[in-house]
Amino acid sequence: MKRLSALIVMALALGAVVVGGCITGTETGTTETGTPSQGPPEDRGYGQGVASPMDTLDVSTLPAENLSPDEIDGILYMREEEKLAGDVYLTLYNATGLRVFENIARSEQTHMDAVLNLIEKYNLTDPAEDKGIGEFTNPEIQALYDQLVSRGETSNIEALKVGALIEEVDIKDLEEWLSKTDNEDIKLVFESLMAGSENHLRAFTRVLVNSYGVEYSPQVLSEGEYRSIAGG
Repeated sequence: MKRLSALIVMALALGAVVVGGCITGTETGTTETGTPSQGPPEDRGYGQGVASPMDTLDVSTLPAENLSPDEIDGILYMREEEKLAGDVYLTLYNATGLRVFENIARSEQTHMDAVLNLIEKYNLTDPAEDKGIGEFTNPEIQALYDQLVSRGETSNIEALKVGALIEEVDIKDLEEWLSKTDNEDIKLVFESLMAGSENHLRAFTRVLVNSYGVEYSPQVLSEGEYRSIAGG
């Protein structure tokens, strides 16, 4: 499946705006104009301070079912797609110091673990095994990691837009994979991943508007679907 590759490459080509110089500080610092701005609280979708549905997710309680080729592809692909998100966020946290990246990266680890539970349950080969940060089995995902980090390192605003873009693509991919599965354990995990991605999308866009005065425009989702998630 090449959904992530096609959508992100298109968004990078159409929406990448290189902002000269990196805006320093955290999400509770100042806007680009120097006006003090308070970022959103950490208990509203940052992967910290609230119970995650992943914390109690246990696919072992559901029966193992036969896997279709699409279901196998979906499990393996989402394992690396969640790793892409976590690795980009850790790298951009080191580049920007924005806590939202550190907190959501921790949440992405629980997403990766949830998909790993499916891999282990069905005795699949884990594509992320023994891979370090920024290392991937899928060469397209490897190339996208490099492109996304390069864009995100240009400024704090671009970093946050990269985070939002990744979550938009996660949502679109999960919608497609869910349409191709009838296994209850896979549906449980993927629906929980989608809820997490929606939380993360809200978190990134709130930091953009509250700390930098930037109103986010969706890069992949329709305006209607984005507004239904972000509110307003």
